[in-house]
Amino acid sequence: MLRRLLITDFVLVDRLELDFRPGFGALTGETGAGKSILLDALSLLLGERADAGVVRAGREKADLAAEFDLAADSPARPWLLAQDFNADEELLVRRVVDSGGRSRAYINGMPATATQLRELGEFIADIHGQHAHQALLRADAQRGLLDSHAGITALAREVSGLWKELANARRARAEAAEQQAGLQREQDMLGFQVKELDELAFAANEWEPLNQEHARLTHAASLIEGVSSSLEAITDGEMPLAGETERLAAKLSELAQYDASLRDIAELLNEAAIRLDEAGHALNRYRDRVELDPARLVEVEQRISAIVSASRKYRVPPEELSELLLQSRTRLESLTALADPAALAEREKQCEAAFRKQAGVLSEKRASAARLLSEQVTAAMQDLAMAGGRFEVALIPEPEGSATGLEKIEFQVAANPSQPLKPLSRVASGGELSRIGLSIQVITSASQAVPTLIFDEVDAGIGGRVAEMVGRRLGELGQARQVLCVTHLPQVAAQADWQWRVAKDNHDGVTLSRLDVLDDAGRIEEIARMLGGVNITETTRSHAAELLGLGR
Repeated sequence: MLRRLLITDFVLVDRLELDFRPGFGALTGETGAGKSILLDALSLLLGERADAGVVRAGREKADLAAEFDLAADSPARPWLLAQDFNADEELLVRRVVDSGGRSRAYINGMPATATQLRELGEFIADIHGQHAHQALLRADAQRGLLDSHAGITALAREVSGLWKELANARRARAEAAEQQAGLQREQDMLGFQVKELDELAFAANEWEPLNQEHARLTHAASLIEGVSSSLEAITDGEMPLAGETERLAAKLSELAQYDASLRDIAELLNEAAIRLDEAGHALNRYRDRVELDPARLVEVEQRISAIVSASRKYRVPPEELSELLLQSRTRLESLTALADPAALAEREKQCEAAFRKQAGVLSEKRASAARLLSEQVTAAMQDLAMAGGRFEVALIPEPEGSATGLEKIEFQVAANPSQPLKPLSRVASGGELSRIGLSIQVITSASQAVPTLIFDEVDAGIGGRVAEMVGRRLGELGQARQVLCVTHLPQVAAQADWQWRVAKDNHDGVTLSRLDVLDDAGRIEEIARMLGGVNITETTRSHAAELLGLGR
């Protein structure tokens, strides 16, 4: 649950530090006082998009932080561990937004992304905004709410993925039928290309050694002649360099006994003689290896010619011929599959079977959840000035299926006993939509594991006895969860376990929001204001005290 909220330089707030309590809390105040600022701050901390407008005028940045308690079995803990965050009993979330609109986020002191904040937020708090009722008019919102309530969101995503696979299989079969002639031509061309490159049997690491061998064979005569003349000069001539160098080294060594400075020169000549002797042996071995081989030269030239020819034909460098063969073979295999109607039909059949199997499971779970939700909302309507009204989650079959399963979800309502069920979007008035929407939100929230529930003026459009019943529902919900409700209705606020009041102050021409934690006397005054407006009488205060007594 939410324990503490710290806000600095956010919209109309200079600095605010709040300690939250368990149960049902009400946030009240005059219109425009800034009651929704706290909820906006929490929304930002839970990953909503940030912009420069949230920074208080004249300040460099807005700094927000919230502290939550995590239960031992909270699903947030494994998520935190999977994301490499600390997963202790206390969770600290922070968001800093600068005056340029850039934001930084932190989870337990470590940098985080807005996406990570949103994912984490799904485990720790559920915020119902002022326009949540209108969202219920959309088919996708109705389907998402039912799936979430039934705990089958993951199954719905799986079914959607299977539908995409089925759609791809159907498209592949249709395209193959339409493009059969073109595919056959491409298949024939690739078949010939793969056969030709297979026969060439070219390896990418063959090209450079082949060219080196060709150069050696082409210049074999010159190589033999050059090596022989070098040997003649070094070791085989009448005055070979190796022998002459060795003789000079020996002579200088004798003279070194008269001048020691000649010893180093003698050693250099001695090393040179050794090197020349080694060079002579190496040249001898090379001459024995090199031979004139016209037949091999022809063979190498033919091989190079074949490779160059293939390279020019397929317009790739010789080194890339082996990669071309791999790509062509892969494409040919793909075309072979596409050109096989039986294989494509079997693939489509398998995909459809997998889709219908999981979609059938999804339909069963949706039907069960729809029956229960219909009963619960219908029962709630009886207490909300809609006696005899009915609510039903209709599952309209779609035999062909879609990405959402084998049915469409439609919320239907009959506000009066004499009326037939019709889509919620067509029959509900503003007040009826508010009552039905709030019932749905309270019922579905109660089934979720999120410990903190926040309602932002979702009781708009109702009043009197209905408002009192709404307050009771929120109070019942607060027995198991932490509930915070921004409200303008005294009947709702009176049911709360605790209450805060938001007001505006003017300091040196600067308007700031102020929040007061109300004691019993303060609650009587605030609820009296909500009941009576500007002129608060003792009768109004008495009525407020009576409401609070009933609320408790």
